[in-house]
Amino acid sequence: MNYRHIYHAGNFADVLKHAVLARLIVYMAQKDKAFRVLDTHAGIGLYDLSSEEAQKTGEWVDGIGRILDTDIPAKAKAILEPYLTAVRDLNPDGGLTLYPGSPKLTRMLMRPQDRLSAMELHPDDYETLHRLFDGDFQSRITELDGWLALGAHLPPKEKRGIVLVDPPFEIAGEYERLADGLHKAYRRFSGGTFCLWYPLKQGAPIAEFHAALQALEIPKMLCAELVVRSDRDTTGLSGSGLIIVNPPFTLKGELDILLPFLKDRLKQDRHASARAFWLRGEEMPERD
Repeated sequence: MNYRHIYHAGNFADVLKHAVLARLIVYMAQKDKAFRVLDTHAGIGLYDLSSEEAQKTGEWVDGIGRILDTDIPAKAKAILEPYLTAVRDLNPDGGLTLYPGSPKLTRMLMRPQDRLSAMELHPDDYETLHRLFDGDFQSRITELDGWLALGAHLPPKEKRGIVLVDPPFEIAGEYERLADGLHKAYRRFSGGTFCLWYPLKQGAPIAEFHAALQALEIPKMLCAELVVRSDRDTTGLSGSGLIIVNPPFTLKGELDILLPFLKDRLKQDRHASARAFWLRGEEMPERD
């Protein structure tokens, strides 16, 4: 449990993940009926980018720092607006000091009838997250291994919802664990929208991971990937991906607009790339 997201808050991977999460919440809110967001690996919820930890890596500079309060093409701007508005609302005096993690972003976009369930296993991070939401009756914060929540907390009583699974990938076998976790969760909540985050880095078993997901035979599974630099000279993160199960019907078209913009704005070398494609569903990829 050594992973602390404060070192990475607001980086390029957060931009993609949080922009898509915001779109999912906005879409869910188009119907009056309440929904729940289950955040399995929630972190501390709110990050101070002026802190020693965030300043040490400065990853946010090449992430949200390249996007907030800059010129953005109209179509991409409309897609990013819910996410960027939340970030601006946390920094009312301008600039960029506070950055919302996924539970805080979720809570800022929810309506009065909606609910948040956030899980965090790290004891110190759980205490910080619990204090952030203390007294908020719409939010339930639990000190729990998020993988267990995929069984114990599904389906939600609202019968509508988003499940965000964003593990730290600290140990071997996390790609397999993510596929297995989705298999278990989908059987309990087949009508839910799932958003799974995964890292792209040198040696990552992405083809095997995608094959394992396809083998689950879940009808609709959309993939979005953003690579900002070559993985040849680094063992760190070169990109990140999202798997969205039961995506809104508008999301693929939005990703086709958003991803090229993010690639151009966030690229760190000439090897940057981005793609959105169906693992299963609307347009199945051809097998080799």
